[in-house]
Amino acid sequence: MTTTPYYFDPELRRSIESLLLPDVRLPGQYIGGEVGQIVKTSDSVDARLCFCFPDVYSIGMSNVALAVLYDAINQFSNLACERAFCPSPDFEAILRNNRLPLYSLETFTPLDAFDVVAFTLQYELCYSSVLTMLDLARIPIRSSQRGINDPLIIAGGPCASNPEPMAPFIDLFQIGDGEQTTPRLLARWAEIRKQLGVERTLCSKNGRLPSGSTERDKRSRELRHKALVLLQKEFVNAYAPSLYHVEINADGRALRPRPTIDDIPEYIHTAVIPDLNAYPPPKQPLIPLIESVQDRISVEIMRGCPQKCRFCQSTQLKRPLRYRSVDLIIETIVEAARNTGVQETTLLSLSSSEYPRFEEALQKIRDAVCPLGVTLAVPSLRVNHQLSSVVQGLTTERSSSLTVAPEAALEEMRRRIAKRVTNEDLFKGCRSAYEHGFSHIKMYFMCGFPHEKEEDLVGIVNLSNDICRLGKEAVGRWGQVVANVSNFVPKPHTPLQWEAMQTREYFIEAHRILRQTRRERSVSVKYHDLETSLLEGLMTRGDRRIAAVIEHAWRLGARLDPWREHFQPDLWKSAIADNNINVELLVHTPYPMDSELPWDHIVLYNKKEHLKKEHELSVQCKITQND
Repeated sequence: MTTTPYYFDPELRRSIESLLLPDVRLPGQYIGGEVGQIVKTSDSVDARLCFCFPDVYSIGMSNVALAVLYDAINQFSNLACERAFCPSPDFEAILRNNRLPLYSLETFTPLDAFDVVAFTLQYELCYSSVLTMLDLARIPIRSSQRGINDPLIIAGGPCASNPEPMAPFIDLFQIGDGEQTTPRLLARWAEIRKQLGVERTLCSKNGRLPSGSTERDKRSRELRHKALVLLQKEFVNAYAPSLYHVEINADGRALRPRPTIDDIPEYIHTAVIPDLNAYPPPKQPLIPLIESVQDRISVEIMRGCPQKCRFCQSTQLKRPLRYRSVDLIIETIVEAARNTGVQETTLLSLSSSEYPRFEEALQKIRDAVCPLGVTLAVPSLRVNHQLSSVVQGLTTERSSSLTVAPEAALEEMRRRIAKRVTNEDLFKGCRSAYEHGFSHIKMYFMCGFPHEKEEDLVGIVNLSNDICRLGKEAVGRWGQVVANVSNFVPKPHTPLQWEAMQTREYFIEAHRILRQTRRERSVSVKYHDLETSLLEGLMTRGDRRIAAVIEHAWRLGARLDPWREHFQPDLWKSAIADNNINVELLVHTPYPMDSELPWDHIVLYNKKEHLKKEHELSVQCKITQND
């Protein structure tokens, strides 16, 4: 067999390089070749997957899911994983104007030549970017239009917990941990296609058929349907939406999807990796060619969170709680630092300071890695009795900022959302931070919770003022305090999922109160853009009908919606109106507690009955010590 060249399509690579330098901003994000990348020729493996991040390179290269799955798949000698990111509008225009396809960074392989194209759905406003990438890859954006020769389009990540708004575009959703499922799924899809007589693409000149080919006909789609049925029957943690139908209730709301054929599961259960030590973090992570959001080594030390905040979707998605051993954490940091030269490490989790015996573990890690010149950061610190001692073990060489998340300022609201935070612990921890060289305190709050009062909003500013003055008391200078206030969106699979999101008018008034409440000069109050929050609410709480809105807005020109300079809310308002979507019903009207929800077919660690009990406790403004 002729060996495939290093570059799958060298002609495509030459075309791209000739176009990049003169006309594209930050061309380094489109050329590949990073330290740590893994390149396998296509004829040396049985199946290839392209991991697609539906946002720009500088965001995607900081994503832990990318690093983990890239490493997990490439551990197999017969499988290959490569990467692609959503191009900025300037490069998208160049690709379209020159009729060039979107490609992987490792080998410049057009995406439609891969066996599997996988998207991680980290944020609802990235949905339009999925369509951009599929279209640039010359892959039909709707699964119903694809044939057996097209790549399998899969998706996972937090947003897959309500897959319905993206259901018509994705062949198969993976629910839960992907380290085991993704390699198995990739290998099995390649095996099924081989059994169906599909030849793999080993050359860009003779495998993929041009758009409009008769291969994308009824027979080809029938074979693809047959293959999806096989996958759905074999993978209990996967969901093929084309095999399920959705009915709309008399009240205008969607019921949960139900199977259209026999012998496929009615409910999809989340995948759980029981032993994190069996899947070590990457020891030779990719090093971005341009500045990224997190230019450091990120080591996940535990998965899940011991706290059970009622607003938090992440703590529900990542249950049960699991830990990596201290020895494995140290081994990973040391090897990654030696392999990359990166001298800063983040100990990553939903609440890192609640790692068992955290102070002792942190000291052991410091003793092992600090002599190598490696500094440690812990981005997610729990506000509890340990906070003051924990900050003493952190370093301020690169950052003088401490981040904490009280979420609410007053005790009553903290009980409603089950946020176990006391001002005593918060003040003690922040005082310790000031005394150990931290000059900036960043605090995260939310507005728009159910049962919220004006005093809750005023309390956010007052608490920020108190933390600012604490700096003057502790070290003789005012602390610099930033209060970041996000707009609460009731997320699926949380105890507050039945609640309505507050209206536009409510948030406008809440922001006015935050803006006009008197604050110290060293206190800055920032709140999240309202238009993006309202669109997030529709996406996360919507059903399969929202797919038409996503496609419509994308065709109108919606691109890179998480970015303020690209987001065009008027396009989305037009798409919503043209598709007759009742936003008031889907977003701003609570669900009855006995109703079916559009995402009820997805079953996580905590079942619906447990969430109902937690919701009732929230209404009663109660928090228990053992929940």
